[in-house]
Amino acid sequence: MGTERSAVTVIGLGQMGSALAATLLERGHPTTVWNRSAQKAQPLVERGARPAATPEEAVAASPLVIVCVLDHDALHATLDPVAGSLAGKALVNLTSGSPEQAQEAEAWARSHSADYLDGAIMTTPPGVGSPEMMFLYSGSRTAFETHRPTLTALGDPLHLGAEPGLASLYDAALLGLMWSTMTGWLHGTALVGAEKTEATAFTPVAIRWLSAVTGFLATYAAQVDAGRYPGDDATVDVQIAAIDHLLHAAAARGIDNALPELLKATMERTRDLGHGPDSYASVIEVLRKGPSPSPSPLV
Repeated sequence: MGTERSAVTVIGLGQMGSALAATLLERGHPTTVWNRSAQKAQPLVERGARPAATPEEAVAASPLVIVCVLDHDALHATLDPVAGSLAGKALVNLTSGSPEQAQEAEAWARSHSADYLDGAIMTTPPGVGSPEMMFLYSGSRTAFETHRPTLTALGDPLHLGAEPGLASLYDAALLGLMWSTMTGWLHGTALVGAEKTEATAFTPVAIRWLSAVTGFLATYAAQVDAGRYPGDDATVDVQIAAIDHLLHAAAARGIDNALPELLKATMERTRDLGHGPDSYASVIEVLRKGPSPSPSPLV
């Protein structure tokens, strides 16, 4: 006998919202859909989704309402007129936004007697449904635990805490990590490419190196939490000397050096704070202080 799947509503059927609804349908969840442009619902309706004529009808259809729209303005434009129907519902907001917007949305949902979860989707639409992909949530633990089986259909659900802004904050931090990593890889790819090395030849070596870098992160995380940075692997002074080799090699091959120059300047600021003999983790002390003040113009 098959296990009965919980009903769910998906509001917003852009690329990501459509992927969410399609995955829920594939996993056997009775799925109601609504979109401002009704024609976007048609492919899902043909696959078994139930179309709602209005947002109010969509909210009424399921105990769990997932919203994935363009922004928080669109969220409120859709749900404010039907806020009274949210009482007793679990509202999962997968709309991108800031931590502050998540806090505001949680307070708004609570004022209408709804349980609120803010979420961040750490994949592109083709990755929805893969257990390898993380979906980050923060807010109501009750809503998370009650609807965990449904949320698991979308990806690996991680609850970060009761503070509703945490998922958005992690999302911003992880995207920053992604962009920094990919740009560093592209800089390295351009560097070796200047000597006719193909990206497909360089990248397996780069990926193997990144596995070692993750080990450094695990070591440095404990140092950051403790506020102590023993330089027993490689010091900031050593890293400053090493990055000069990268700068020289790239300049000699006509490669843009804006990224490594920024990294070197940050290391030098760290050294100037007295952390030259410390590990690279001590760079966080500079980052926490914010940008250096601009020098006053000469008069």
